[in-house]
Amino acid sequence: MEKTCSAFSLVELMIVVAILGILAALVIPEIQGQSQRAKEAAAKENLRIFREAIERYALDHNGIPPGYPNNDVTKTPAGLYVLSQLTILNKYLPKIPKNPLNGYSAIYVVGEGATITDGMMVGSAHGWIYQPFTKSIKLNISGIDSEGKPYFDY
Repeated sequence: MEKTCSAFSLVELMIVVAILGILAALVIPEIQGQSQRAKEAAAKENLRIFREAIERYALDHNGIPPGYPNNDVTKTPAGLYVLSQLTILNKYLPKIPKNPLNGYSAIYVVGEGATITDGMMVGSAHGWIYQPFTKSIKLNISGIDSEGKPYFDY
């Protein structure tokens, strides 16, 4: 009795590998684009939540936004005050959210006379740029999103 082996030939295996390679080349860029769009959506949502918390804090404190020591607008604001004023007892935020595009949650506070500009703190370990005087909060990242909109305009 003769024994027969059934197996794939080398040519058949090479064809399957080539087809898988073509499919991967088509799918991987789409998956990577979805990941970036998810980060952008999370950044927009974190900004919305952050802005809402700043407004709620100001409403509860006679229009004074977070960042000023003892809510005294004559004193110099700082990120540490924003952190403690918004997160104490989870009243406004359970914690300061991370900027999903750079991974940082620290807040860089800009004084009253300064202007927040695109890219002003890029390269620093800050996720957010905040100016208490105007209640303006921005992502600390420059560039444009997947739809061509500057991150600075979020």
